[in-house]
Amino acid sequence: MSNDWQTKEVVLTKRTTAKDRKSNSAINQAQRSGNLNVEKKFGGGSNQQKSVQKNTAKLDAETEELKHEKVSKDFCTCLREARAAKGLTQKDLAQKINEKPNVVAEYESGKAIPNNQVQSKMERALGIRLRGKDAGKPLQPRGKQK
Repeated sequence: MSNDWQTKEVVLTKRTTAKDRKSNSAINQAQRSGNLNVEKKFGGGSNQQKSVQKNTAKLDAETEELKHEKVSKDFCTCLREARAAKGLTQKDLAQKINEKPNVVAEYESGKAIPNNQVQSKMERALGIRLRGKDAGKPLQPRGKQK
């Protein structure tokens, strides 16, 4: 009585790597044998989402126009006058507050979205309040406000 069920034949073959499996010859061989399954990935290899969202119809039906808040005209005029009174150019003021010159230009033209940090830097650099009911008045030294 032989123990055929316990014997095992081992055939040594070359291990295939991912690079070998992606080669043209390996793909052609798999295609000929019918073992090739091709699926197109949606948006594969890119970071763009081009699928239609469920909320698209709701957004299309929306009638309200949503806009970002812009800097007020009072702020723009106060900033322009204060900068001119100090004799600074937009570039000089930008350097003083560590911002780009186009940021100052946007604030002066009224196109900028308000940022309290940038506005307070401008107030300190110019020494004048630019916001609120005290706009245009000199900035009081820190610690002596009442």
